[in-house]
Amino acid sequence: MPPRETHTAMKRIITAALLAQALVQPNVWAAATDTLAIAEATNATSRLLRPLSLADALDIALQQNSAIRKSQADLEAMHGVVVQTRAIALPKVGIHSSYSANEESATDRFRLKTNNPAFNLDRLIEFADQRWSADIRVTQSVYEGGRINSALRTARLTREQALLNHQTVIADVLRDVRVAYYDVLLAQQQIIVREASTALLQKELTDTQQRFEAGTVPKFNVLRAEVEVANARPKLIRARNAFRMAKDNFANLLGESVARETQELMLQLIDKLDTRPLDLPLSTALAKALEQRTELAALRKVEALRDESVTSAKAGYKPSVQIFGGYGARSSQFSSDLTDELHGWEAGAQLSWPIFDGFLTKGRVREAEALRSRVREELADAERKVELDVRTAYSFFTEAQEVLRSQEKVQESAEEALRLATARAAAGTATQLDVLNAQTALTEARTTQVQALHDYAVAKARLERAMGQGISNDKRQ
Repeated sequence: MPPRETHTAMKRIITAALLAQALVQPNVWAAATDTLAIAEATNATSRLLRPLSLADALDIALQQNSAIRKSQADLEAMHGVVVQTRAIALPKVGIHSSYSANEESATDRFRLKTNNPAFNLDRLIEFADQRWSADIRVTQSVYEGGRINSALRTARLTREQALLNHQTVIADVLRDVRVAYYDVLLAQQQIIVREASTALLQKELTDTQQRFEAGTVPKFNVLRAEVEVANARPKLIRARNAFRMAKDNFANLLGESVARETQELMLQLIDKLDTRPLDLPLSTALAKALEQRTELAALRKVEALRDESVTSAKAGYKPSVQIFGGYGARSSQFSSDLTDELHGWEAGAQLSWPIFDGFLTKGRVREAEALRSRVREELADAERKVELDVRTAYSFFTEAQEVLRSQEKVQESAEEALRLATARAAAGTATQLDVLNAQTALTEARTTQVQALHDYAVAKARLERAMGQGISNDKRQ
């Protein structure tokens, strides 16, 4: 059985057993909840233990990240708004019924008299003291001063705006996941650099102690080597702690719940830092950003929605026309027998036109026009901010690219310098300070190289996000 199916089956068995016990011991329900939570966290931890590529991480984030899932809920809620907006264009079907009973003193009556003695008609006619009615009616708006077509356009624009906002959230999350992935790789490489540096310094200390015991170097050299080893250990400790925190942050972005008893999360990241070249002029990056950024597209939808709001507000100056048809039944007004009824089909049209509404429509129009002007200014400001975002990201990317190129041969040179310094020290033509300086230079070169790789990958990811790259681009490795 596949691992996922095995986990599901086991969880069902545990749930059934705990529920059965809860029937006898109600207090066991809290323990059941905790047990299932631990099972979920353990399963999440097991998913993170498998070899994880950047594409896998992005897929997990798309399914489990909290920000994306909340945005999906907002998208579903906005669908309800769309349905409400379109309601004005659809027919309305309603059933209406009523029943009333009046006291005898509240029932109308009148006496019918005649002056014709041949008929001798002198009787009292009164209305029924009990009445009922029931009807079903279909009403369709045929003209609402432009509100019907505006509502249909508004529904479409609202749906598109909600989708664009959701895409914005996804793009931000995927960028953050990529950066967090690279942060873990950086922290991992920094541990390797610090361990190598500590190992070199420890080797130098061992050699110095041997030479001191042989009487070829003074005690000062041993003390100096011991100090260098002691100074290197805190840096290694901090690197390991940074690695733990980077992994925890990465798991949190993926939406994974780590088991509480897990002190350090084990990750197997199989991808490397992204060093693919990106040859792109600034003008092209700016043009792509203005065309592809979902934030700008969403604001353009808002601007169109404000236009529709103006149209809807101005509809208050115009008449409203509906047609209706239905079937109804009611009791006779002149019979006390409730079964004596009248029924039949009915159809007609109705028109309403507010001649003067106390300047209500005028106020609504002014409000809608002001909001439209405001969103236009927001769009212009957003475009300027997007351009600034692209320029800033492009500058950081250019810097990272230049730093990375400058470090291509530095590490090899530092390693060769350390080898020569060690050989000269063994031959007695170089001092211990020369060896320690060479070791420090090598550590700095390795650290700078790893940091440069990380900064390049992060700057590239942020530049692509600033240009409005789509989900498919974000998932590239």
